[in-house]
Amino acid sequence: MRLMPIPMDVQHASEQFESFLADARDISGLATRNQTYTMVQGVLQVFRRRLSLADAIRFAGALPPILRAIFVSDWDTDEIRAPFGDLASMAQEAQALRRDHNFAPPSCIGDVAAALRKHVDAADFERVLASLPDGAAEFWRIS
Repeated sequence: MRLMPIPMDVQHASEQFESFLADARDISGLATRNQTYTMVQGVLQVFRRRLSLADAIRFAGALPPILRAIFVSDWDTDEIRAPFGDLASMAQEAQALRRDHNFAPPSCIGDVAAALRKHVDAADFERVLASLPDGAAEFWRIS
């Protein structure tokens, strides 16, 4: 029997996630990790609504383990796919998640994108984005 080690990204998933949350919090100007988590979850759900199941699974594979889990959690795979629109409208959609507890700024998509790009393999992330529908790469572009 051949033993396989636990992949490093899985072994250090919690530390990586905390580092990502700290980056997203600092970039967005939010005060707490709970506020940041809601913002991140909202942004990921907005993006997911615009992908087919196959595209979403391919995108999830480019994410760190805990973000991958958040991306696929509570997923209604029968939900009607939304079109990519302007970033302001999609940011408002992200801000609607748990509206009474959501402090995401209007810049939430760009803020999460900036933090995420610090925590993914850039080449792999770009390769996956290039395989997704029009609008996907723009969603994760940072200005």
